[in-house]
Amino acid sequence: MTRSVPGAGVSLPPVAPEVRAAAVESLTTRLRRRLDAAVESVAARPVDIAEDGTYGIRCGDDAWVTLQPGPSGTITSPDQAHCTCLLSPRCLHRAAVLGAGPVADAPPSPAERRPTDSPAERRPTEPAAPTAPGRPSAEQIRAAGMLWTAAAAVLAAGAAAAGAVPQAELLRAAHTARLAGLHRAESAALGVVRRVRDARGPQGAHRAHRPDELVAALRELLLVTHRLRAADPDPGLIGGVPHNHRPDGPLRLYGVCREPVVGPGGTGGIVTHLVDGTGRWYTLRDTGPGGPARARRAGTAHVAVRSFLSDHERLSRGGLVVTGAVVAPDGRLLAEPGVRATFAAGRPWADVVPAAAAPDGTGHAPPPTRCDVEIVAADGEEVLVRVVTEGVPGTGPTVRLAPAHPHPALAHTANLRRLSGCPGLRIRVLGRVDPDRATTLRPLAVGPVPGAASATLRLPGEWRERADLGYDLLGDEHFPPEVPCPPPLTAAGGSPVDSPLRRVRDLVELAATGGRRAAGEPARDSDRDGHAAALRRAGFAAGADLFAALGEVAARRPRDAFGRPAGDDRDPYTALWLATAVYLAGTEAALGRGLWQG
Repeated sequence: MTRSVPGAGVSLPPVAPEVRAAAVESLTTRLRRRLDAAVESVAARPVDIAEDGTYGIRCGDDAWVTLQPGPSGTITSPDQAHCTCLLSPRCLHRAAVLGAGPVADAPPSPAERRPTDSPAERRPTEPAAPTAPGRPSAEQIRAAGMLWTAAAAVLAAGAAAAGAVPQAELLRAAHTARLAGLHRAESAALGVVRRVRDARGPQGAHRAHRPDELVAALRELLLVTHRLRAADPDPGLIGGVPHNHRPDGPLRLYGVCREPVVGPGGTGGIVTHLVDGTGRWYTLRDTGPGGPARARRAGTAHVAVRSFLSDHERLSRGGLVVTGAVVAPDGRLLAEPGVRATFAAGRPWADVVPAAAAPDGTGHAPPPTRCDVEIVAADGEEVLVRVVTEGVPGTGPTVRLAPAHPHPALAHTANLRRLSGCPGLRIRVLGRVDPDRATTLRPLAVGPVPGAASATLRLPGEWRERADLGYDLLGDEHFPPEVPCPPPLTAAGGSPVDSPLRRVRDLVELAATGGRRAAGEPARDSDRDGHAAALRRAGFAAGADLFAALGEVAARRPRDAFGRPAGDDRDPYTALWLATAVYLAGTEAALGRGLWQG
């Protein structure tokens, strides 16, 4: 017995990177030119799923592709993918189906597994040392060079043009890096492929694609491989295999909020954020295929921690006591044997939410940040707000609130639009500082300001002083009848004008999404000198030099006497893009620390 699922985009099993890369490499040059169109065609075809877990897709009159994932639900061997056409296994149908599935995380190799890796002995992640003390081995340097070359090709093409073949070359290089023990570089390469696939998805802007996340993934991969190619002895460049740990004693946790998750590869779900009495953050995550539709439904879905059964909404406004907890390095609570959980009462939102640090430029998402703000005005889908400085009214900086997830199936954009219509309203915001825009906060939840003398939100008692912006829809009954209008913005009050660094960010993102040809257009713009002058006037002299140099190098293409492309200057262009991206990340992180921790 089989069931048919329309559309293969979110239904196909994950495919190991080396399996997908090998399928693309087996194609002839003529078939590789047709691969991108074939992958798009597969994404629109129905998928038949048999009772034994076998996936079947009709790709033509004489072509029926079957996938037989292993116990893990992942295609880990070429023998698990078959096609009935005469060219199989070197056929376009099989490669297209494997290319349409999400990219799987590579499992630990036998050399990476410890023979006594019991849950009680697991500890937080520590970077693994290179095989030889000091500099990386020759094999690791060669693997890093392959990754650099493949990533440079993706950057030169841009996400819009980096089809299945450049992605397969990057996946092959990632597999080589894994065999060489370069765990951090391999993970970064898989992240780039997922972001590129998401940027090329058929749903466009409504997918999880964000240019800044693509830039961060490329920056991490190129920076790590650049340093490894130069034989940098830093052991942190090698990375390590993550291990979980068990805290001493039971965990008493308090619910904070729910956050929808829309991830690359068509995944969706929910994360419930919790904190303990010391202010340390934990999460309960439930994600899987389904995209934004699954993320929307997950708001009231059940959450199971072994024998404990509740729902995310109740848990986010209550609490939890966990004994024998197993915690992943990123704070995720894992439902492993021996874990016991009991529902407990929550605490007032004003007491449970701690302050948090600003982004540190490492590329890891920081904990949510809490602050009190006053609504100023709408700015498109964003909201301009003035941070309320305690004891000094009206003197806080002006920042932006931007939707954490702009997909219309979720409530973030609608709630921000409703808040922007109430200038003068004061609210307490819990959100995540945008790691690439220091003056932008992406709110996850809002609530009334305790003891506010001016107008604030009026939320129902069952909401427990908070509204989860991804799920709870704010209505007229949640706002005071009259909200005073704030005075107009002035420079002294914190101008909402974007930082001149926005010019650098736009160019870096344009290069990552549109490729080298698109990045060269600003160099032909008559206003390019004005952009550089504005950066220098604002004190960003290094940024002005990098902005001008990147545009010029992108536009300069060496040619021979007959006008044909001559030579390969991809490495200098990639190195200059990397220098600009690293400068941008470090400068914006420093500005963020000054703003949110000042």
